[in-house]
Amino acid sequence: MIKSFSAFTHEVDDADAAAAEIIKQLDLNGKNHLMKHTIGIVSCFADYIDSGVWTAVAEALPFELWGITTIASASTGIIGETMLSILVLTSDDVSFSAALSEPIMEASEEPFKVLYEKALSKLPGKPSLMLTFSPLFSKLSINFYVACMSKISGGVPNFGAVAMDHNHDYHEAYVLSNGKYSKNQFAVLLMHGDVSPSFHVGTISDEKVFPEKGIVTAAQGNILQMVNGKPALEYLLSLGLTQGDDGQILGINSFPIIVDHNDGTMPVIQAMLAITPEGHVVCGENVLEGSTLSIGAFNPDEIVATSGLTLKKALAAANHHTVLVYSCISRYFALGYDSLKELEQLRKQMADTDINYIAAYAGGEICPIDSGEGNIVNRSHSNSFIICTF
Repeated sequence: MIKSFSAFTHEVDDADAAAAEIIKQLDLNGKNHLMKHTIGIVSCFADYIDSGVWTAVAEALPFELWGITTIASASTGIIGETMLSILVLTSDDVSFSAALSEPIMEASEEPFKVLYEKALSKLPGKPSLMLTFSPLFSKLSINFYVACMSKISGGVPNFGAVAMDHNHDYHEAYVLSNGKYSKNQFAVLLMHGDVSPSFHVGTISDEKVFPEKGIVTAAQGNILQMVNGKPALEYLLSLGLTQGDDGQILGINSFPIIVDHNDGTMPVIQAMLAITPEGHVVCGENVLEGSTLSIGAFNPDEIVATSGLTLKKALAAANHHTVLVYSCISRYFALGYDSLKELEQLRKQMADTDINYIAAYAGGEICPIDSGEGNIVNRSHSNSFIICTF
């Protein structure tokens, strides 16, 4: 059994005050005593790095902290943008082990093998759950990482998020590890024991998806080149999307791509990021030739409705006491001026439960899905709202 509890701070400037606030909330010498094995999951606004608060908080606690920077987060009843959130996991019969990779410079399986084996070496047996904290890469697809770790681990369920921050170029998107931070290192947190995780993915309702479907006839990595034998841009314009004077699709972040790999698994949702001069679409993840795709349309009501329904299903599906949530930053942006509306919905739904949780926005999501044959397959997602309960 895993016991969990949480803490937060909005103190972004005073490192000592922030650490003291976290320690007081955790009350480790009182009601929240630690068991044999303990680890913490963290998310924070990037300003906590430069101010020294992140390092001070990590050094003040008697257990390891692992996570990502984010643009907004939640921590058991509290939501905010400029905050630091911590979820503590402690157990006598579930053990934890986390590790940080060497700097990743290219798409190679070897550093991920070393990373997994480093974390695995501190456990008594095969993990029952893997949590991933990924840097934001422009040259390495998260698809590649997820596929590598599935192969290396023998299919251990992998749940996690890509680091994000509030800058337009995301130059302060960091993976967090024990007071340190990195732009190019992956972190994994393995759990061994009876965790029995449950996974849920919310994307977009069928009513918000264009009925027209296309076949990917040419793609290279995350570049969608041709649909139905025509340039991808031409396909988008045929659906009624509008191209601006700069060549980009207006409101491109509000139009996710729904990709069906035609392999029996549920379709995955991906972000469209930009249009190239050739009329190709830069996507958040790799696109496979032969896949069937359709286009959806996000709006604030749709985002809140789908995340609310996904959370409702997750809470009804399992009698768990800990919940991890990551939502895509594109959903945050699509909410416009009411950017915390999705987190507010989460807080309302969780208010009548005794569940501890942490939620954060991410630059990409990792969550297992049903293979259609009763097994799960690890997949990366975009524009999604993902949940892990245990």
